[in-house]
Amino acid sequence: MAFPGTYNFNYYRGDTNQFVIRPKNANGTNFDLTDYDGLFTIANRRGSSGTQYEAVATVDELTDIVTCTISPATGRELASGSYVYDVQVDNGTQFYTLLTGTITVTDDVTGAVI
Repeated sequence: MAFPGTYNFNYYRGDTNQFVIRPKNANGTNFDLTDYDGLFTIANRRGSSGTQYEAVATVDELTDIVTCTISPATGRELASGSYVYDVQVDNGTQFYTLLTGTITVTDDVTGAVI
């Protein structure tokens, strides 16, 4: 396997943003996600001193897919600017970073607050 991959994307502040990850083994077969949990962490910088924001990484063990979601509530915590993120899975003994990258946040027009 060749983890982590890189995915940089733009995010409109306060919207729901969702993407999926289908991890593969080196031979192209699905990476078996049985008994794995997911973690999707956004931060203002890399390293332990950054401010972290928790998004959601849901693991579907039947399809071996990780669905990553930034909710409107989490999105409203992000100010306009650039952030970094990691998506990881672990089964308690093995930890894999599947995806990493940057998120560029743009303020919305309405400034909606719920």
